[in-house]
Amino acid sequence: MTASTTAPANLPEKIRHYIDGEFVDSLDGDEFDVINPVTNQPYIKAASGKKADIDRAVAAAKKAFEEGPWPTMLPRERARVLNRIADIVESREDELAAMESYDSGLPITQAKGQARRAAENFRFFADLIVAQTDDAYKVPGRQANYVNRKPKGVAGLITPWNTPFMLESWKLGPALATGNTVVLKPAEFTPLSASLWPGIFEEAGLPTGVFNMVNGFGEEGFAGDSLVKHPDVPLISFTGESSTGQAIFANAAPWLKGLSMELGGKSPAVVFADADLDAAVNATIFGVFSLNGERCTAGSRILVEDSIYDEFVERYAAQAKRVKVGLPSDPDTEVAALVHPEHYEKVMSYVELGKEEGRLVAGGGRPEGFEDGNFVQPTVFADVTPDARIYQEEIFGPVVAITKFSSDEEALELANDTKYGLAAYIWTSDLKRAHNFAQAVESGMVWLNSNNVRDLRTPFGGVKASGLGHEGGYRSIDFYTDQQAVHINLGEVHNPVFGKQ
Repeated sequence: MTASTTAPANLPEKIRHYIDGEFVDSLDGDEFDVINPVTNQPYIKAASGKKADIDRAVAAAKKAFEEGPWPTMLPRERARVLNRIADIVESREDELAAMESYDSGLPITQAKGQARRAAENFRFFADLIVAQTDDAYKVPGRQANYVNRKPKGVAGLITPWNTPFMLESWKLGPALATGNTVVLKPAEFTPLSASLWPGIFEEAGLPTGVFNMVNGFGEEGFAGDSLVKHPDVPLISFTGESSTGQAIFANAAPWLKGLSMELGGKSPAVVFADADLDAAVNATIFGVFSLNGERCTAGSRILVEDSIYDEFVERYAAQAKRVKVGLPSDPDTEVAALVHPEHYEKVMSYVELGKEEGRLVAGGGRPEGFEDGNFVQPTVFADVTPDARIYQEEIFGPVVAITKFSSDEEALELANDTKYGLAAYIWTSDLKRAHNFAQAVESGMVWLNSNNVRDLRTPFGGVKASGLGHEGGYRSIDFYTDQQAVHINLGEVHNPVFGKQ
């Protein structure tokens, strides 16, 4: 059969930029096609931003920062707006999920979860800025010192195409909560759900010019590159692949911009013989195949102790074959279409490579009945060696590599044998081993006997090629503000006197 899908209601005529409170086309009139991942057919046009459009958006954001009320509002006043944003997002959950699923290929049930999480991001940072206290240091009788936090100005936010709406909220929430104004550059593959932000912000009462959005590509002269290089944008928050992060790092260097970058991953899931095998199989299946495998924290390298290796591989492969591939709009679908044909070709090239580098035990091609679109079977390779490319390189799709180890030392060596260091998952009933391994593994985040369950108060970010800096909780507040130390003399000053006559 041929895959088909129905467009969600309320599609805009065209996806435009949003600058200084108005939807606008690119100054040069340039547009690009947005493709439906189920059919690979264009379904809408989007304005393609260039340097002139970024200049216009940054000017609006700068004016709103310097002349508007937003940066000087009391935290409680800004929090009220953020909470209204959260309420509106929740009230539009079905519409948002339908657009997100249609645009990105994300299964509809997982898209609905992303809308709820987006609302929670705004509520969390609304609460955080109201409860926030700044440090004070006293020297009795002599001096008082305190820290004054100030918003930095125009925040440049560059977001990815996997779970786009939620990840936009993860940056917008703290940037706005701390009093900054913003220019958002959504991913060019998935601009549809981002087009809803202007209406949401207007309804919530966000002042004009505080939020601006320019669609388009990241290359030199286009929107992303121009935003990174703009001298009036003091900080950039980016989520995406590591090679793009390196380019941003170089392009931001002349202005010494503040950077927060959550980049690629090739995260290990380490399963010891004493683990709860049922829980480990279920969690590692979910950890690599949810979100169509297009998740930065995917446990795409599974390391299994040799005494349970054969049983684990057999059970894992059997369960992977039962994962339901289907249309994004089907509520029973667990894996749907990859986001774009370019990405589909990349993932399939790794699948073919894996057939040479490992033992194929599940999947390995296009699922039956889906002749069109970007559908890939959940694919499992066993007996993968550490020098294999499918072991070392981020695939960002429903593909997993399983490797055997025989000791704790070998497991740690294998886990760390990659340029990435975003997440790690450890499955064992030995508490001492779990803590020691967690502290030795090279990753920004570790989950012990758990799936990827986030607490928004904790730091999120990676080490090595997986990132620069951390966000989440007060670390986001630190990134989006400058900290100014104020020193007050309370007694007689005993300073040396220079040039006394």
